[in-house]
Amino acid sequence: AIVGSRSPSAAGAEHAYAFARTLAQAGFCIVSGMGGGIAAGAPRGALSVGGRTIAVLGCGVDVVYPLTNRELHAQIAAQGALVSEYPPGTKALPFRFPRRNRIVAALSLGTIVIEAALRSGAIITARLAAEAGREVFALPGSIHNPKARGCHRLIREGAALVESPDEVIAALYP
Repeated sequence: AIVGSRSPSAAGAEHAYAFARTLAQAGFCIVSGMGGGIAAGAPRGALSVGGRTIAVLGCGVDVVYPLTNRELHAQIAAQGALVSEYPPGTKALPFRFPRRNRIVAALSLGTIVIEAALRSGAIITARLAAEAGREVFALPGSIHNPKARGCHRLIREGAALVESPDEVIAALYP
């Protein structure tokens, strides 16, 4: 899984795309919550190389959220998988997104966190992944970037610090 900020820096967005692209080329399926920012960049990276991607939605599979993901939603429906525990027509409501994160974590061998605030859905997903015995990876960032603080805390608590997709591949398949 690749998770992180809904409003990442340009570098964070590029990391999500590049990590997903490289991991997809290595045969990994990229799982995301298909929100904004990191969660949209990751499936785009996977799809750019014909890779596999699963989007776990906090609404019905027929509901596009956010609306800026209309094209991405259609592309994943055609080339990947849209997954939801909610019936068609279920609207996107805030309380559904943290619940969705348990499915993101459960479907994944590991969770990569890119730019996450201390209190965020990405941190929830990382905690759920760790509790499920999955690997947790975090990209470090600037000490001046509040969106890097969640990643820094994860690293202090035992998440693997990664700087390249190759480190993730090596950790998952040594």
